[in-house]
Amino acid sequence: SLTYLNEERVLCYHGVLIYEAKVIINNNNNNNNNHIYWDEWVPEERILKYTQENIDLKNSLKEAYSPHTRNHEKKTSSTNDSSKKKNRENTKVSVAEPIRKIEIKIPIPDPLKLKLVEDWENITKDKKLVPLPRNPTVVDILNEYKKINAESKKDEKKETDLISEMLDGIQLYFDRALGNILLYHFERQQYIEIENENEEKKMSEIYGAEHLLRLFVQFPFLLEETNLDQDSLTIIQQYMVDFLKFLADNRKKFFTSDYEQAKSSYIS
Repeated sequence: SLTYLNEERVLCYHGVLIYEAKVIINNNNNNNNNHIYWDEWVPEERILKYTQENIDLKNSLKEAYSPHTRNHEKKTSSTNDSSKKKNRENTKVSVAEPIRKIEIKIPIPDPLKLKLVEDWENITKDKKLVPLPRNPTVVDILNEYKKINAESKKDEKKETDLISEMLDGIQLYFDRALGNILLYHFERQQYIEIENENEEKKMSEIYGAEHLLRLFVQFPFLLEETNLDQDSLTIIQQYMVDFLKFLADNRKKFFTSDYEQAKSSYIS
């Protein structure tokens, strides 16, 4: 039986730290070793249940490895024993009572989940790459959604302004996140080459739906790190769910099935 369910909220080790994640697909291979799709396939031993005990562990590791904590330890190394004891007690309180984050759910439509699996198989198993630049690009897709909403909501300026603002935010997030959390290891060299060849362009003007979809897998956790209030997050959540429906409805138009085989020189 599978230990983790699809869509289950979990914690995942990444290096020495633990991050929040969501199970997108749970795969059991022929060796009976479960692998969980997060923004990559990871072995089950890197996954933790989303419990208060494990949240405390996540926070304590974050505290232990933060630059602020290390600097603070150096500064207080020469203080008296009572000060050290007080600092340790304060740290324990901080870990035991982590700030409660607002939980954000942005469900991925089933047709797009299949796209995520196909994307992963093409790149990690078949050693293929998304052909770049894509047509349409991320910017093209966002602009098309903006245009459709502007036409259907022409008498609702406040809402169209909010949608436009959200789409600008998605583009900004994409450009900042692509090189950090949206690439498979096999794609990194392609990314470096594309970046060097297109210094004047934003990555959202080159990459397309395949990588944009990966961003939406990460969005619940990215948004939880913001200072937005519940009402603002609820509005954003509603718009993003609608945008994903638009992406799913137009998947044949936006997503490529023609991944290109990487050259032997690229693989080597």
